[in-house]
Amino acid sequence: MAEFSDLSQPFLIDARSIRGRLVRLGPSLDRILTGHDYPKPVALRMAEAMALAATLAGALKFNGIFTLQVQSEGAVSLLVADVTSDGDLRGYARFDEAKLAEAEADETLAESPVQRYLGKGFLAFTVDQGADTERYQGIVELSGKTLGECAQAYFEQSEQLETDYLLSARAPEGQLGWRAASLMIQRMPLGPTSPILTAEEAEETWNRATILLASTKDAELFDPALTGPALLHRLYHAEQLELLDPRPLQAKCRCSAERVEATLKSFPRSEMEDLKDENGHIVVTCEYCKSTYSFAEGDLDRLYAEE
Repeated sequence: MAEFSDLSQPFLIDARSIRGRLVRLGPSLDRILTGHDYPKPVALRMAEAMALAATLAGALKFNGIFTLQVQSEGAVSLLVADVTSDGDLRGYARFDEAKLAEAEADETLAESPVQRYLGKGFLAFTVDQGADTERYQGIVELSGKTLGECAQAYFEQSEQLETDYLLSARAPEGQLGWRAASLMIQRMPLGPTSPILTAEEAEETWNRATILLASTKDAELFDPALTGPALLHRLYHAEQLELLDPRPLQAKCRCSAERVEATLKSFPRSEMEDLKDENGHIVVTCEYCKSTYSFAEGDLDRLYAEE
């Protein structure tokens, strides 16, 4: 069986008047979610957030870290997914078991996972390019039925870009692990290099692109035998499709012993006693990848002697 590969594939259609991006996550997503062992509803929301983050990050030019964060009052209170300009992915979620059980029992919101598992809250995007640059941030309320609809609302309200979006995730089945896929198209604003179209032609072009997007079936999004370029060709071959260079994606956390040591040294040595476990060690676990870092008394002596 062919492998469902990790892919971020940008493209242009209709004389470059519409840009789009296809993201498919397979092995990298499976590695991230398997390390956490979340309940299925939480893992599905996390998978959607990872695909959404990769899609939105791919639409921006930046050198640093793009972070997507969802905070809510519901069963899944926090989703964090980030992707670097090198395509390194990581993420984690927080949830309340009691609220999750209530949400699972409520079938009336089955068609609205945002209302069912998240409720009131917001979706925020942050681009961090280092200490010498200003951070870009966007935020939108969780007003749609899906995370895709929430992102679509952000672009239309804050960026004035007409956007259409598909977002889906699947749990492991057969030989395939966790998977997620997204397909986004955006109507580009008119500029000096824009194609010469009447208002009616431009509207017709956009409507046709959205109809084709809506025709995409989950079976196509998740077919391991259908490559990303082949899927886009199937959809938009008659719309002057241009495939741009794909972007590699991979699961990779940025945590390290050096980073943890630097964090510990930012606190006074006197506060270290309160952080020790029953064995007299300070154990730090990365929320993203679950790697653990243990520091005995001798390690702390070494750290603080380096000051």
